[in-house]
Amino acid sequence: MTPPPAMRLTCLGTSDAFGTGGRHCAGYLVETPGARILLDAGPSVLSGLARNDKQAEEIDAIVVSHLHGDHFGGIPFLLLKATFETPRTRPLAIVGPPDTESRIRELYRAYYRDASDEPTTFPLRFIEAQAARPFEFADLRIETFDVPHVRSGRSHGFRASAGGRSIVYSGDTEWTDDLLEHSRGADLFVCECTSFDGRVPGHVGWRQIEENRRRFECRDLLLTHLGREMRGRSAELPDRFADDGLVVAL
Repeated sequence: MTPPPAMRLTCLGTSDAFGTGGRHCAGYLVETPGARILLDAGPSVLSGLARNDKQAEEIDAIVVSHLHGDHFGGIPFLLLKATFETPRTRPLAIVGPPDTESRIRELYRAYYRDASDEPTTFPLRFIEAQAARPFEFADLRIETFDVPHVRSGRSHGFRASAGGRSIVYSGDTEWTDDLLEHSRGADLFVCECTSFDGRVPGHVGWRQIEENRRRFECRDLLLTHLGREMRGRSAELPDRFADDGLVVAL
């Protein structure tokens, strides 16, 4: 019998903020034999989970890269579902940059004022992500690193490791040579690539990746957060593009 993979990545949403090509905003489900976490949770995360036959109540933690709506705007819907439609009792952790708790509670209240006042049926805790403080969920270890993206606040990328395998997720970021260091030795580097030539401020362009191709020391590269220009060039570029529903087993 073939043993289960040490890690499995399911792409729930791979678009930029504009839903390019009818795809969902950012959301990536990482599963190990002992844990299930979401890396980012855009507004369409519930439909992304449903399309891939994944159960929201089985998620142990939501790890937020930064506080832009296309990356955390789906969390109130997850909380609503967990409280009313399929009440959960197992704990849920939400990890993110400073102000994550207050921003999520404000957003939940803006969406559903009455529902947000109801107590949850499960223990809910918020954890501030810090570069010097890894955290663990069962057999899954998460390490945080800072990336340059937001003008105020902080933006993070993450390395998720389990069973001798690792996935690095850049979050949203402009190009920095630090990405080479953070992705070194990773089995899979999920790197944002919003544009072709890097003209979108705060984001990576494909030409920057191509210029640094020989410097990457990850085993596999998967481009995501793809804007209209990148989607239009999918047939002519050599890299693997993430797509909603893509599953990568490690």
